[in-house]
Amino acid sequence: MSTDVLVLQRQRHLKWRALDGLEKLLMWLCGVTLLGFTTSVMLDIVTRTIGHPWLWLQEVTSTFFMYGIFVGAAVATRRNDHLYLTAVAEALHGTARIVVEVVIRLVVLGVALCMIYFGYINFLRGFGSFRMPSLTPIASLYAAIPLSAALIALFTVEQLVNGLRNGFDFPEEPTMPGETALPLGDRGI
Repeated sequence: MSTDVLVLQRQRHLKWRALDGLEKLLMWLCGVTLLGFTTSVMLDIVTRTIGHPWLWLQEVTSTFFMYGIFVGAAVATRRNDHLYLTAVAEALHGTARIVVEVVIRLVVLGVALCMIYFGYINFLRGFGSFRMPSLTPIASLYAAIPLSAALIALFTVEQLVNGLRNGFDFPEEPTMPGETALPLGDRGI
């Protein structure tokens, strides 16, 4: 079992160990984008307050913000922390649970595939528009959309395959040393 704190051990039965390194990398990128966003906003405020604004900071801020959102969406999908209907699915058992879990993930997969397709079209069109003042093609921002969607699709397929193979209805493993897992019926849901 991985002891890396950046790789969530919850719902291990839905994950392939081969993708743990990718989850770790994405968590690092989330931290970097959050730090970069926060720092660039702070510097933007300071430079404007002293009367010498750095106009390029708005571009940096929007880049960190955009990549942070889409990298975060991908890693949240891997960690099953995203906008799933978990309360409904966890209240069910057996075939009903499998059907709901599969339908939820198929919807997420469909959205991811649309994001890949339309995000790529948007990315290509972004070479005709430029960010000011650097004149960088806006495609540099739009690249985050299909890249994130490809990761979301990968992680959704991972969960579908493992859920159908191992079942979605597993009791939660302890997340902290010394903590005991609650049986599925004792969660207070």
